[in-house]
Amino acid sequence: MAATGRTSDRDDAQLTAGYAAYQRGEVATALEIFEKAADGAAPRLRSAALVNAASMADELGDHRRAVALFRTALTEMSADAAHQRPGALVNLSQAFQHLGEFDAAQDVLEEARALLADSTDQGFLRVACLLSLTAVALHRQQWARAGELATESLGVTERFAPELAGHPLMNLAACSFETGRWELAVDFARQSVAAFTAAGADDAVAESRQNLATMLVRAGRFDEAEAPLRASQAFFEAAELGHRCGIGAKTMGFLAERRGESGAARAHYETALKQFDATGAVVDAADVRLRLATVACAEGDLGAAEELLDVSFAVYAAHGLGMHCAQLDYWHAELLHDAIEEAAQPDPALLSRVVSLAVPAALAIDAVRHTLPNGNQREHWHRTVAEPAMRLAFHCAALSGNGQLVSDLIDTQCAGTTLDLTAFTEPVAPTLSFELLDLTLPEEIAAPALQLGTALAEVAAAAGIPVAPPPRLVDGERIVLSDFITYAEQRYGRPVRDQRMIAL
Repeated sequence: MAATGRTSDRDDAQLTAGYAAYQRGEVATALEIFEKAADGAAPRLRSAALVNAASMADELGDHRRAVALFRTALTEMSADAAHQRPGALVNLSQAFQHLGEFDAAQDVLEEARALLADSTDQGFLRVACLLSLTAVALHRQQWARAGELATESLGVTERFAPELAGHPLMNLAACSFETGRWELAVDFARQSVAAFTAAGADDAVAESRQNLATMLVRAGRFDEAEAPLRASQAFFEAAELGHRCGIGAKTMGFLAERRGESGAARAHYETALKQFDATGAVVDAADVRLRLATVACAEGDLGAAEELLDVSFAVYAAHGLGMHCAQLDYWHAELLHDAIEEAAQPDPALLSRVVSLAVPAALAIDAVRHTLPNGNQREHWHRTVAEPAMRLAFHCAALSGNGQLVSDLIDTQCAGTTLDLTAFTEPVAPTLSFELLDLTLPEEIAAPALQLGTALAEVAAAAGIPVAPPPRLVDGERIVLSDFITYAEQRYGRPVRDQRMIAL
């Protein structure tokens, strides 16, 4: 909705009617009402109606139409409607995110954040802006930044919009899940569902249930995932929300795939792909093609799997998603490695190709742990993500008969982890502040889910010891793995090694 999703006493009756339709889940009807309200309306009312219409188009999955409507609203926005600008920017960022245009989303969010910096009467929007910034960090797999933003947004939400507490709780769930704290993640996700249920936000309840189900499926807790997944899918299908229906179909496909039901998995994935292609959600479509590649591989069609992976890689690369590219290369190398092991006589050209995929991917994936804020997260990333990738790189190097490469990989792994000394040049502020009394705080929030969520957020944001990116190792005059490091940094668009040099 425009700016905050709320209507004021001055709003036109058509805006109020559109908002009521939206609350009932009749999004298409709301879009029609808002577009009619914008036609020939006075400037302030027109810009509000256009922003609302754009939000409805985005929710219905017509993301490019949403971007066009938002831009029209921002271009035509008059001086007396300037208060609408931050809200329009925040909502525009949502449409950009759905299209995978994360740089554009980041730009408009930073503009909105600057406009809201000194605001005392738009706390709701500050919440929305922080939530969207967190979403961009999550898309880019910047777990440390996402965790910081999610924790900050929970505090701001508690102050300005407690009814939205479910959003930062779900973001904390996502950060926790991706850094290995699965039980904490599921706990956060269940709190998100409870918070939205208490607030009577049926659409947000369905979204939180879908996210919870996705985590449960990925954690292998299939039976627990069934109920929230089917309940959320029923809501989204009834509301004809194409993008969310696609996410649900993808999760159903993953559930079927994990159960070994490749036929059902393919059907669900193809349904999801149609939804995403129709709505312009290109990154989501790339994710589904990756899953379809796993099904094709399981059915023995390596050629089809590789074609799907190539399409997905191109999408990830075009949208600056370097870690997605590295993880896809790792999976691609796994497929080729399996094919090599099944062959009676390994193909030297195929061996060379799999090494060129596995080693750069492993180096990039391993480097991620140095960006995580504490040792537990780094250890989990190493054990569950980086170590399998590095193990594959070792195995492929050994199969290729490249003894120097095997030796270099061993040296790299034995180099260890160093402290980030630059992090200690300034005094470190305490993680928790101590205040005896703050008379400016709003009325205490009595919702148990929010109180528990705040407590857990403090645990999730526990300070860690920062570490530096891994250095470059020098053996005589040779930089160890130099060609692979250069290739990985170019291919994935992110640093893999620090500029520091350490002699072996």
